[in-house]
Amino acid sequence: MKRERFVKVVEETQSLLIITGTIGAGKTTVLGEASDILALSHIAHAAIDLDALGLAHLPSAASNDGVMYRNLQSVCKNYASLGVRRFLLARAMEDRAELEICRGAVSAANTVVCRLTVSIEAMQQRVKMRESGVLQRQYVARVAKLNVILDRSRLEDFTVAGESRSVTEVAHEMLVKAGWISN
Repeated sequence: MKRERFVKVVEETQSLLIITGTIGAGKTTVLGEASDILALSHIAHAAIDLDALGLAHLPSAASNDGVMYRNLQSVCKNYASLGVRRFLLARAMEDRAELEICRGAVSAANTVVCRLTVSIEAMQQRVKMRESGVLQRQYVARVAKLNVILDRSRLEDFTVAGESRSVTEVAHEMLVKAGWISN
């Protein structure tokens, strides 16, 4: 009996809001603030930083991305079994294939992609401040390269400017544009 209920819950329609942008655009920060706004409005949801689900150095030739998406699928099924139907996800989506894999892992019938935009200089400065370890130079160099990739892929349904604004303003605008809250 419990198994049948679980399958039914997972098969119901789910909404996915993907927050994309290059390194330093503020994806994780906006994810957290959007989650707080939804919680204050008593809107059930799960907020997931996808990169955190794939942070590993695997001992074999297995793909970190493959494991990351299997982890995402498991996490979403667990939340769905508790009645969560809205999923916020932070990840720099580089191409349509990755977007489709993500959509499938979440079992989302309705997906909206928001791209956070910030100047290259501001993102590089943010990354320099945040990443003080051995890979700092690589991360800073990746900012401009990833921005070009995201410009070419154009996966976003809308953009939200994140520079010189409070994180609350940015998260609120994103949630309104996504249709998750009203203005």
